[in-house]
Amino acid sequence: MLTEKIALVTGASRGIGREIAKTLAGLGATVIINYNGSEASANAVLEEITRAGGSGACYQCNVADHDKVKEMITWIVKTYKRLDIVVNNAGITKDTLMMGMSEADFDSVININLKGTFNCIKHAVRPMLKQRSGRIVNISSVVGRAGNAGQANYAASKAGVIGLTMSAAKELGSRGITVNAVAPGFIATEMTDALTEDQKAAILKNIPLQTLGTTKDVADTVAFLVSDEARYITGQTISVDGGLYMG
Repeated sequence: MLTEKIALVTGASRGIGREIAKTLAGLGATVIINYNGSEASANAVLEEITRAGGSGACYQCNVADHDKVKEMITWIVKTYKRLDIVVNNAGITKDTLMMGMSEADFDSVININLKGTFNCIKHAVRPMLKQRSGRIVNISSVVGRAGNAGQANYAASKAGVIGLTMSAAKELGSRGITVNAVAPGFIATEMTDALTEDQKAAILKNIPLQTLGTTKDVADTVAFLVSDEARYITGQTISVDGGLYMG
């Protein structure tokens, strides 16, 4: 259980982030739902949480903005007196082959997916160091381990998240702070709903478990990593991909 824990989940207004926020709240954590674009979607997540008996708040912030992230973390600590869990889930894609990829599209994906994760870790560890405890989970991707044509920017950002995870784990472990990553594979979301049956069949052919994952599969893995049961796990990347990548 995560009773009395304060958790920040970035990019929590939809998809995997939404499920993580709901799962942590269901385990007793007070969850800050970070979002950048849709206030209505973030409020809908908060409404689901409160209706189920949980607690939380919404906070708008572009995680790529170093100073705004600092303001967000400062607000959380001022409001709740501590910060126990950070799940860095915020991310975007701008897919195209490298020959046609603009510098702006490369930079924007790196800035949100990788720099945004760095910004949140950097500012969140200050209160965690004082507490001498904390759990950080970064959402990477199977693409960050295996690469993917048409996703050079996304793959680079998610591979960077894995390297950042290991470096942070080594820096922070002596203070009781664990840092791990979760690398989802093909997860059933609005994006995969748009695929044709032929496209889905081609994907499933490469997945040993022969099925897409769910957002709950990812959220449950995160819930384990932020729990007391995972106190001796740090610097690891756990794939939630049905066996798609084995390396």
